[in-house]
Amino acid sequence: MNITNPPLFSININRAKRSLNTLTVCITMVPAISGNSNSLNILDFVVNKGHGVKGLADLGLKTLPHQYIQPPQERFDTSLEDATHDSIPLIDMSRCDDPKVAEAVCNAAQKWGFFQIINHGVPIHVLENVKEATHGFFGLPAEEKNKYSKEHSVTNNVRYGTSFTPEAEKALEWKDYLSLFYVSDDEAASCWPPICRNEALEYMKSFEIVVKKLLEILMNGLNVKEIDQTKESILMGSKRINLNYYPICPNPELTVGVGRHSDVSTLTLLLQDDIGGLYVRNTMNMKWIHVRPISGALVINVGDALQIMSNGKYKSVEHRVSANGSRNRISAPIFVNPKASDIIGPLPEVLQSGEKPLYKHVLYSDYVKHFFRKAHDGKATIEFAKA
Repeated sequence: MNITNPPLFSININRAKRSLNTLTVCITMVPAISGNSNSLNILDFVVNKGHGVKGLADLGLKTLPHQYIQPPQERFDTSLEDATHDSIPLIDMSRCDDPKVAEAVCNAAQKWGFFQIINHGVPIHVLENVKEATHGFFGLPAEEKNKYSKEHSVTNNVRYGTSFTPEAEKALEWKDYLSLFYVSDDEAASCWPPICRNEALEYMKSFEIVVKKLLEILMNGLNVKEIDQTKESILMGSKRINLNYYPICPNPELTVGVGRHSDVSTLTLLLQDDIGGLYVRNTMNMKWIHVRPISGALVINVGDALQIMSNGKYKSVEHRVSANGSRNRISAPIFVNPKASDIIGPLPEVLQSGEKPLYKHVLYSDYVKHFFRKAHDGKATIEFAKA
């Protein structure tokens, strides 16, 4: 066995034996991955056995496994961050019917693609409960979490996983997640993990009013005066919640929590904890801006579906997440999407003045499949819908 070429990392033997049970680790320094039974097979341990990157972090690794080392151009370079310490707009929703609030929302969607909202009406305890429930789920033993993996989940609407698309990625992302696609209260009651089910449902439902208000404002900005049943389906016909977990990373400068991408949603609502790590591309100077956490605030961003429907007036923007070397971080996004069966394209109201369509009409499920069959690649997915 050649142990000089692959990157090496240290394993605390006692802790590894307790965590792996049947997997024997009998040397202190082992290759990050090999076929030898005396070494830790990263993909098998993380993906197949369901330990995720949290399982790796719990082993007390001192060096990042090479599967997670990103190419230099994808790592976080602080020299590329915005030196002005600008941040995305902060909007007070307490007077959401004020024309100035509507103007601020539309301007943010056009210029930044991101903004934060405060005084949105959702009780603080709802936000704190879903944070606690997220920690609760990822604190479960690997065998419990693995019941919700692609291979074992009783429904495709509930998925526990790690990274983004491991089978398509040249370098893995330092993140575990639980994805909960909402179909009905009955399915949630029978299929969502009990440790976080009620908190996730309450969180999702608490934001229905503010989501409708934001979409009403954004549609008015496109000369859509009324959101009828058809428009409501295309804008917010489906919802998905992710509970994300970013464990402490031994070499955060070499990897990412989430790579560069834009969301495929209409809108995304993101709850951060107090650690931070979300970075947004400033399209005016192409610098990365850190979205600093604000207590009680929610981060809102435009997704590709809304960019397509607005014919490019509202911008879905590249964003990414850093890894952290000192604390475990969580986040909880709600993705508000068209229905899978909806056809999305520039809205007729946007084109009525003779504006040329920038995007063709595509089946939303086809667009989403295209996004998930490849690794994160910035804004490349939008090319799928270009006219």
